[in-house]
Amino acid sequence: MQKDKIRIQTSETFMLSAILALSGGFQDAYTYNVRNEVFSNAQTGNIVLMSQHLMMGDWMKGLSYLFPVVAFALGVLVAERIGHRYKGARRIHWRQIVVAIEIAILFIVGFIPEKYNMIATMLVSFSCSMQVQSFRKVNGYGYASTMCIGNLRSGTESLSVYLRDKNVGALKKTAHYYGIILIFAIGAGIGGICSIHIGLRAIWISSILLAIVCMLMIKEHR
Repeated sequence: MQKDKIRIQTSETFMLSAILALSGGFQDAYTYNVRNEVFSNAQTGNIVLMSQHLMMGDWMKGLSYLFPVVAFALGVLVAERIGHRYKGARRIHWRQIVVAIEIAILFIVGFIPEKYNMIATMLVSFSCSMQVQSFRKVNGYGYASTMCIGNLRSGTESLSVYLRDKNVGALKKTAHYYGIILIFAIGAGIGGICSIHIGLRAIWISSILLAIVCMLMIKEHR
């Protein structure tokens, strides 16, 4: 019974997870296209590029990839602390607190001029990591709303299980993971187009998506 109860939480529904993935893809495209081609979510890519530039002696460029990685780690730390402190809160779900902080951060980012691109990217990375730390399940399956590699691995593993055992549950799991990846890609595509045509303030679209997430969680069963 407890397992079933957890699975129907609003924060773990496919609809809410899809909106988060849409926003996650949008944010990555935004920082890459508007903020000097640095990723906000793909920290593996940032580490690769950081190491490459540092070893080539381009220290400033290398550090530009290091700072978002540090900001991402700090976001995980803050989200974990919020979850621990407010997990028992009755009037508001602790995840709503996290999303509200994300909305505020991304709204501020829209005002940051291009000469402070690094600060903007760090703030988006901080926001993304809070999200990925706070929302880790979709219908009971572990997933990530701001990156794809883990979802791709899990989805393909489930597909293999289905092909071998004809397990319908595994096929459903596969659909969830691949669906999240597809929606993330759509968000990235929309983010790229909006970033090119709108510019710095395109990130406010992510704030709107997260506001929808926050409203959906108002009726969350805890």
